[in-house]
Amino acid sequence: MKTNGLATGVAMNRRDLKILVVDDVPNNVKVLLNILKEEGLSLSFSLSGQDAVNLAQQERFDLILLDVMMPGINGFEACKAIHQTTLNSDTPIIFISARTDVESISRGFAIGGVDYIVKPFHPEEIIARVNTHLELSLNRRELKSELKHLSHRAAHKEQRLMDEIEQSQRDMIHVLMELMEMTSDETGQHIRRVADCAKLLAQYMPQLDEDDVCLIYHATPMHDIGKVVIDKSILHKPAKLTPEEFEIMKTHTSKAAALFPKPKRRIINAASIIAIEHHERWDGTGYPNGLAGDEIHIYARIVALADVFDALTHNRTYKPAWPVDKALDYIRKERGKHFDPQVVDVFFEHIDEFVAILDDEQSAIL
Repeated sequence: MKTNGLATGVAMNRRDLKILVVDDVPNNVKVLLNILKEEGLSLSFSLSGQDAVNLAQQERFDLILLDVMMPGINGFEACKAIHQTTLNSDTPIIFISARTDVESISRGFAIGGVDYIVKPFHPEEIIARVNTHLELSLNRRELKSELKHLSHRAAHKEQRLMDEIEQSQRDMIHVLMELMEMTSDETGQHIRRVADCAKLLAQYMPQLDEDDVCLIYHATPMHDIGKVVIDKSILHKPAKLTPEEFEIMKTHTSKAAALFPKPKRRIINAASIIAIEHHERWDGTGYPNGLAGDEIHIYARIVALADVFDALTHNRTYKPAWPVDKALDYIRKERGKHFDPQVVDVFFEHIDEFVAILDDEQSAIL
C-alpha cells in the first residue's frame, strides 16, 4: 500500500519529511517550492552553497535539491561538504542544473548525487523523482533500523550464550575443587584464600583490568589441580619428601597440561596457565619449564605469591604454620628471586588487606 507515492512501511507523516531546495536564483527557488508545496512536505530553502552547508550542519534533511552553478561554493562542492556533516552524511541529493554535458552529469553521480535533473524541467518530473528518492531513502532507513535491531538481538543472544558457557566453566571448576579437597592435601579454605589473595593482587596491578581480575579469581582454584594424579603416599606424607619424591611431586604442574588440552575458553585457558606456571620463579630456577621474568604469565606470577603466602602461614601435613612476620620476611628476601618484584611491591603496599584474608585462626599464627 502507498500513500502519495510513498511506501507506508516507515511510520512517518509527510509533514515530517524535510526537503531543502538550494539555488542562487530566488525565482528558481520559488518555482520549486510552489511545485512541492502541494505534496504536503516540510520545505526549506537556501540561496547559496555555503548557506546550505551551514543548514546541513544544524538540521537533518530527508532530501536535498541542489543547483550546480552557484557563486562561491558550487553545487558539487556543497554536495561533498554536506555529506561530510554528521546529520546529513547519507542524505540523498538531486542535482538540478542547466548544464547538460556528460562530464557534469557524470561528476554529479561520482561525488554522491542520486539523480540529475536538467533545466528546464516539468513539474510532474520533479514530483515523480522527489517521491521516488524519498521512498528509496525511507526504505533504506527502515532497513538500517531493522538491521540494527537484528544485530542487537544477535549480540544479546551471543552474550547470553557466552554467559552460559562461562557459567558451565565455573560449575566444572566447582566440581574439580570438590575433587581436589577429597583427593589432595589442599583444603577448601586454602583454595578460597589463595583465590581471594590473587584477586586482590590483580585488582592493584596497573596492567590488569576488571576482566583479568574476574578470570584470575575464577581460575586460581585450579592452581594445584595436577595433584589429583599424584600418588597419595607422596601427597599426604607427614614429613619432608625425599629428592625422588619431590621430583614426582613437581610433575603436578606438567600433568596439569594434560588435564587442559588446548583450552579455548577463557576461564579454562587461564586455569591452565596458572596450574602449569605457578611454580616458575622470577630468576628462572622454577619448574616445570625454567621460565624467567616476563616469560612467566602475570596470572601465574600473582598466584605464585598468593599460594606461598597462604601455605607458609597455615598448617600443612609436613610443617606447622609460620608466624605472619616470618612469612613476610621470606617474601621480602625472595623479591626478584622467587617472586616478581612488582607483585611483591603491590603486596606490601596493601599488606593489611592481605593479612586480613588469613581468617583461619586455628591454623594461622597471627
